[in-house]
Amino acid sequence: MAQAHSYTLFATAIGTCAVAWNDIGLTGIWLPAAEGADLRRQVLRRAPRAHAAPPVGAMAHVVEALARLVAGESVDFAGVVLDLADVEPFDRRVYRAARAIAPGHVLTYGDLAARVGDGATAREVGRSLGRNRWPLVVPCHRIVASGNGLGGFSAPGGTVTKRRLLAIEGARRGGAPDLFDAPVSEFTRAASGRESGH
Repeated sequence: MAQAHSYTLFATAIGTCAVAWNDIGLTGIWLPAAEGADLRRQVLRRAPRAHAAPPVGAMAHVVEALARLVAGESVDFAGVVLDLADVEPFDRRVYRAARAIAPGHVLTYGDLAARVGDGATAREVGRSLGRNRWPLVVPCHRIVASGNGLGGFSAPGGTVTKRRLLAIEGARRGGAPDLFDAPVSEFTRAASGRESGH
């Protein structure tokens, strides 16, 4: 039996975002589209039968929490239910492992692959995260490259946004201010420019 599918667009500090959900849980999150792109069309491409609706209950809390996070407040999405019905088993394992990373902590792609197990590689984990439909809730921004690299991130501002999200969460590799720190003005400027990466 098909699940009722709804979506909403909402304003945040980095632009208009969207979430979609059904009776099971959250089915997708869209961060602001590239300039000139139609966010509503992107949502309907993935969920053609979805209808616009105001979020209530758990979904209202998700929308509020997403807005708070990008405005600079640390938020924990551990309790958010995702509809993983059509997600490949490997991706499910990657997303489960990624969701276990607490705010303020990071893992490298290789570290996450080790947690996924069964011979998973950093490259496979990176590809899986590139398919992540739930950015921020499945916190791919907490997965970084080895050494001092950040790795990619698909959002306005690309790695600048990733760095800012990590700074909001107080993430440190060695306890001192490092490459995760970015001034709010840099984050806001990049977000308004609608750049993207990952």
